Order: sequence, then structure tokens, then C-alpha cells
Amino acid sequence: MPEGKIVKALSGFYYVLTADGLITQCRGRGIFRKNKINPLVGDSVVFQADNDREGYILEVLPRKNELVRPPIANIDQAILVFSAMEPEFSTALLDRFLVLVESKEVTPLICISKMDLIDQDEKLNFFAEYYRKIGYEVILISTKDPEGLKEILPYLKDRTSVIAGQSGVGKSSLLNVLRPELALKTNDISTHLGRGKHTTRHVELIEINDGFVADTPGFSSLEFQEMEAEEVKECFPEFVHISDQCKFRECTHLKEPKCAVKDAVETEKIAAFRYKHYVSFVEEIKDRKPRY
Repeated sequence: MPEGKIVKALSGFYYVLTADGLITQCRGRGIFRKNKINPLVGDSVVFQADNDREGYILEVLPRKNELVRPPIANIDQAILVFSAMEPEFSTALLDRFLVLVESKEVTPLICISKMDLIDQDEKLNFFAEYYRKIGYEVILISTKDPEGLKEILPYLKDRTSVIAGQSGVGKSSLLNVLRPELALKTNDISTHLGRGKHTTRHVELIEINDGFVADTPGFSSLEFQEMEAEEVKECFPEFVHISDQCKFRECTHLKEPKCAVKDAVETEKIAAFRYKHYVSFVEEIKDRKPRY
């Protein structure tokens, strides 16, 4: 039986791309619903083709990860797009995205867009350098500079990437520059709400530079529903790097004495804003209502 990758899901149909470049429109087997198996964009599947265009998915192969919102599987990389202005750059929101991405073992790429709207900004440069220092790739871009955007292309090769971030930061504009023939619909920022109008309606993988990029509706939920409080510290790489220096092996970096992370915050080796966000995320998880 042929195998392929689901590159689009729409109205109960799954569009499966095979290695030879053909796309077959498939339905899922009824037993999937019975067994609570939900094929996702990004899934590798075994299918049976009734003809050149139509078929049925027989098996969903094991996933390495999956996201719930947006519903997508087997992601290698998350391109997190945040704007320098309109809306204003937010480290709190970026750190929330980073924790969610790290928890799924997805590699983040931080893109700060709309750099054409600001002059050299010392504060923004500080943030960019700090995130680089703790191990993240950070690139500064402007959709008004198509040549500069090509800096992203090497990161896309041979990877399946999800593009996400603040609403209204130019995610669809970015894809339009990388592949102009897409002509993806974009909307201006809503001045009343300070956010972009929702423009992307379904999940679809788009081929760019020998890789796949998901143009998705973005993360409609940024809550830590699938995480426990003790897991959050593992999603801060600068904490992980020095945690073996804490007095207690299972140190939560909150109230324990002789904590290397808290000491590093005091000596400014770890940024205070990162530690503040860590504490607030842990408290948020501890305060959430139990699910039954």
C-alpha cells in the first residue's frame, strides 16, 4: 500500500502527498472515529487509492509530536513571529510560546518582524541578544525587504515548520514574500483591538525550499493545559544549564535555599524578566481547575 503525508485537511477530506509528488484526496476509515484516531495535517499515513485522485486512509503511522491548536503533527520547528511594533514586542507572550513549543520538543526559531517600523532599538537588541545567548536562533526581518527575508530559507530546508506568533504580526505576509504565487489573504491591524483580524481558516502544509511550512490559524489556545507545574523548568534552557548546581536535585527554583537559578537571577546572569515569567507560568498551572 502507498504511503504519504497529509498536507491539508478540509471538510472531512485529507489530501495526501506521496514521494512522487502526487496528491490523493482521501477519507478516513470509520474505525478511526470508533478508536478515537484523528488524522492530522503532518501525519505520515498508509492509504488505499481507488483511482488517481481518491482513496481511503488505512493507517496513521506513529507521531513524534502533535499540537492541539492548531491541529498538526510531526513538527520539527516553530517559527515564532513577533513584531517590533504594531503590536508591540512582548517577552511575556514570546516566553509563553517558547514554553509550549519546548514542551513538545519542537525547535523554535524567533523572527522579529516589522523592523522597518523602528530605528535602532537598544531594548529590542538586548532582548534579541539575550535569547541568542541562551541558545535560540533569532532573526530580524521586514516584509518590506524581500532580500533580507531569504535569511529564513535555510531554516526551512528538509523540515516541517509551523508558523505562529502574535496575531497581526505579518505571518501571511511573510509567506507571501517567500512564495508570492500563494497570494494568501492578509488583513490590517484592527486599531480598536490592537490585533490582526483572523485571516487563515484551515491548516495546510506549503512546500518552500524543500521543506514544509504550515500556514495555520495560529495558537488559538495559549494555556498550559497539557503541562504540569514541575515540567515548566525544563522548558527554560538557561535554568536547565545550571540546575545541577542547585543544592536539591528536584529544585523547583522557587523557595528552596541555595538555588543556582535564583542566584543567577540575583547576579543578572539570568534575566529577571525570564524568571518572573517562569514563576507566573508555574502559578498559573497550579491555580487551574482540575479536569475530570
